[in-house]
Amino acid sequence: MFTERSLTGDLPAVRAAYAPETLVLNCDRDFETLDPAVAEELLLVTDSLDQISYDGAWLPTTAPEVLQEYIGNDLTIGMPGDGGVAWTRQTVPPCVFVKPRLETSPDDFVSFLVAEALVEVSLDEPEHFLGFFGEQYPEFVAATEDHLDANARYQLAAAVYTAYLGLQTRAEFGDWADDYPDLYAAWDDAGERLQPRLEDLPSEIAQGQTEFAAAAELACSGVKHGLDLPAPFAALDTEAYLEYGADYAVQWAETTFEKME
Repeated sequence: MFTERSLTGDLPAVRAAYAPETLVLNCDRDFETLDPAVAEELLLVTDSLDQISYDGAWLPTTAPEVLQEYIGNDLTIGMPGDGGVAWTRQTVPPCVFVKPRLETSPDDFVSFLVAEALVEVSLDEPEHFLGFFGEQYPEFVAATEDHLDANARYQLAAAVYTAYLGLQTRAEFGDWADDYPDLYAAWDDAGERLQPRLEDLPSEIAQGQTEFAAAAELACSGVKHGLDLPAPFAALDTEAYLEYGADYAVQWAETTFEKME
């Protein structure tokens, strides 16, 4: 199921600079969550597996099944919302996965997604929002449960964590113009394409054309590009969020939804 991907252009240099031990793998089928039996196939291309473990007593019983499984005893790699490229440090060495759904995407864009994953692997951050929120996740649920269903809450939590990672990765991308010009151009182009969509979000939310969680997903993806975000998402593009992490995210959710009442 997994074969090592040949890296071209700026990617070998990016891997060497950020995550030199990481394997970049092509997958022969799309996935959101790799079940344990399939994940075991990773042992054919890696040295070992080091499963994430959570106590999980704090996870609300109303949490989606996929979160219940994630904190269970089974090895889970990849989660809904990971997109066409996912990564994990549960393997030794770490792995970046490129899914078949990207076969029709422009090569420059796919290369940027792989580069982004390599930078994220190099950060000392969890690979999923559940590890980011930890025991504060029930507070996030309490702040949103009167306004969002379980699926929308999952989408919002993932978006908020995307913004947190984006605050860190954009500091790297913004300096790539000289060292990795092709990847810098792809990052810049993706941001330019996204900006017009962000400008319309407030009116789309107000008119019910775009659900709040979907709008958050768009806006939070703009953080890694340094784009101008509309309220209330602009409050996630701050040094305070980078400093206080999950505490800030919970407070943002509480303040945001209180204003909606």
